[in-house]
Amino acid sequence: MTSSRSSHLTWRHWVLATFVVASFATVLVHLYRVQVLNHEAYMKEATVTRQGAVPLPASRGAILDATGYPLATSVDTWDVYIDRFQWRDTAKAKEAAMGLGAFLKRDAAKLLADGTSGNNGDLLVQRNIPYAEGLTLDKQDLWGIRLVRSSVRLYPEGDLAGQLIGYLGRDGAGLWGVEADFDSMLRGKDGWLTTERDALGRPIAFSQRAEKPAVEGGEVQLTIDRFMQAIVEKALTDSLAKYNAKSGSIIVMNPRTGAILAMASRPTVALSKVDLNHKDLDSIVRNRAITDLYEPGSTMKTLTTAIAIDKGLVTPESSYLDTGVQKVSNYEIRNWDFSASGPQTVRQYLQKSLNTGSVWLAQKTGPETFYQYVKNFGFGESTHMGLAGEAEGQYRTQNDANWYAVDLATNSYGQGIAVTPLQMLTAVNTIANQGRLMRPYVVSKIVTNNTSRTFGPVEVRQVIAPQTAATVLKLMNDVVDGVELHGAQTPGYHVAGKTGTTLVSIPTGYDIDSTIASFVGFIPYEDPQVSVLIKIDQPTGGLNLGGQTAAPVFSTVATQIMDYLRVPPTNPATLPKSVARP
Repeated sequence: MTSSRSSHLTWRHWVLATFVVASFATVLVHLYRVQVLNHEAYMKEATVTRQGAVPLPASRGAILDATGYPLATSVDTWDVYIDRFQWRDTAKAKEAAMGLGAFLKRDAAKLLADGTSGNNGDLLVQRNIPYAEGLTLDKQDLWGIRLVRSSVRLYPEGDLAGQLIGYLGRDGAGLWGVEADFDSMLRGKDGWLTTERDALGRPIAFSQRAEKPAVEGGEVQLTIDRFMQAIVEKALTDSLAKYNAKSGSIIVMNPRTGAILAMASRPTVALSKVDLNHKDLDSIVRNRAITDLYEPGSTMKTLTTAIAIDKGLVTPESSYLDTGVQKVSNYEIRNWDFSASGPQTVRQYLQKSLNTGSVWLAQKTGPETFYQYVKNFGFGESTHMGLAGEAEGQYRTQNDANWYAVDLATNSYGQGIAVTPLQMLTAVNTIANQGRLMRPYVVSKIVTNNTSRTFGPVEVRQVIAPQTAATVLKLMNDVVDGVELHGAQTPGYHVAGKTGTTLVSIPTGYDIDSTIASFVGFIPYEDPQVSVLIKIDQPTGGLNLGGQTAAPVFSTVATQIMDYLRVPPTNPATLPKSVARP
């Protein structure tokens, strides 16, 4: 009897003992895994729980104009948050809500309701309160109120150059323009500050602190002169209103260096009131001076003439018989005004902008030579000026299967060839720069925390001979100053330039009632300080030619820029008597 009972108890004990041993072994294995195998991971997790990390946002670098004046800059601000976890203490939350409401001029009851509902995460109350006000709020030591350093972008020149400068998204990244293209250099690197906190998230006095300082963003200096930019933008806005035009662009460059001094397009975006949900946002932020292709029209005749002169085929006094029509294959090409002027020199054909003259020159040159020069002038490829979105342009050559002999003829006077305003001005600049093609650029310097990089003039290639450039420059001067009452004539100065008018391309051909009017030129002719391209898209109301619309805008812009640069008059006889110049 005794033996049987003893065996029964032993079996139960063995089951219990086995369970205890197994449980103890499981605990030991878990402890080994936590304290030995995964020690680092759990230490990090414990640190995150115990320590509060506060981000230290990097200050975004400024965008400066050519003189060093800020066009876009950042100032430190604070973002205000409610810690919902701490606001579970209702009595303290109510007191904090009253203090915060009074400070921010917000409804305390609404703050309390928002701060005590939902999950336990932080609730953003207000962004970008001024830095000094944030310090004042912080001194009040309101329960569960957390301030996080932030910054806001300011534009000291208002809405100036909105398409070029760009804008920041809510995440602080650039959305377009310089802000986007140079975002990695402007944004800097955020830092952080950690302090030990208790279970309620409160800092523990005399606890250990760790900090990684933020690295400020770099500064990007542009070649843009804010005064010239303001002149150009006002002139463009006024001209579009005057001629009831759809859109337009103006570029001002230093023809000797390729530096872009001003660049404006309309319609545009106002940096002071950007609506990121605007239905036409893509259109108004587009920098049309570098993205939009157009047929340059008669401004191309300057380059066609330069090609023929550079090859030694003609001189300014060489002549042809203008019968009013040039037959090419099965096509008849006529002058823009359907005129027939009889014997005409190269100078006269340019002054009258005769299509027959440019066809005559292109046929003397031949397609192989013509298109090689067109390529050398930079057409059909990006200028590599440093901004995203630049179009390359396009044209056909004699090597393309769908090229016809008439293409050479129409290309010679700027039809059937597509360029951007920047490409056109860059190409024509060779005439004012002894035949050298310069790469256009809009950024002159980038200064980061430990580096400084400067950008300067880059000569791409010699396109035409210096003597050719000088000859064509004089011809362009004859086009403006040698034609009575030319719209581009500028009081006090000799001007070199050429107008252009082309019909707007549509899928079925051309819209005969819609034009693109343009003018490209230099001032002063004797020593060009600036080159300017004016492009007015689809002017209406009876004035729609380059000479009627774009040329007068050049005169307005050039007069103001010469006055700003204090360039001495080169043709004082044309100054109004009431104007005195040093």
